Amino acid sequence: MTLKPRQWKNISLFLTVSRLLVGPIFFLFYISHGGIGLSIKVVPFILLILITLSEVSDFFDGYIARKFNVVTDLGKVLDPMCDSVTRSIIFLTLTLPPVNLPIWLIFIFVFRDGVIGVLRTICALKGVALAARQSGKIKAIIQAVSVYVIVVAMAWHAYGGISLFVLQLIAVYTMACGAIITLLSALEYLKVNWKHVVSVSRVEPRHK
Repeated sequence: MTLKPRQWKNISLFLTVSRLLVGPIFFLFYISHGGIGLSIKVVPFILLILITLSEVSDFFDGYIARKFNVVTDLGKVLDPMCDSVTRSIIFLTLTLPPVNLPIWLIFIFVFRDGVIGVLRTICALKGVALAARQSGKIKAIIQAVSVYVIVVAMAWHAYGGISLFVLQLIAVYTMACGAIITLLSALEYLKVNWKHVVSVSRVEPRHK
């Protein structure tokens, strides 16, 4: 059965929006595994599955939209928003025990997403699209890898392979690398789009 373009569009949008569920589910399994009878040794593997589902859906929603020519303005808005919300929830969750990431590290990721959100709005006011940069793609990959490394370290710790101190050390250094790349990405976006920021900040002359 051949699907119609509208159906492919709906599938693409569904995959995008479905990522919004990953963050809350990740949070719930992370903090309440004991309350639902799950061993701490099982939890990291569930978290890995959730992260993988998020990354797979992130790949396929864009792939489907481009392959079947069903790219929409709604999809362009929802995709980065869903990515930002999902990753922010996951990062904030990792500030809780046992990982205990410093909250200031997470603020860097939130700051970057805020900057990009403002730039996207400014570009829309000027009638142009905020073009994706290579640094943005690298940032997304590094962030995903960072979360994978931390959750794998959680599993290693759960099975007694490393101490809690080593787990937290791995988490901090891994996320710090991601934070540096994230900050550099924000600076590049600002540099490239600064002309639009200056343009919208000009006072328009009054017409008499």
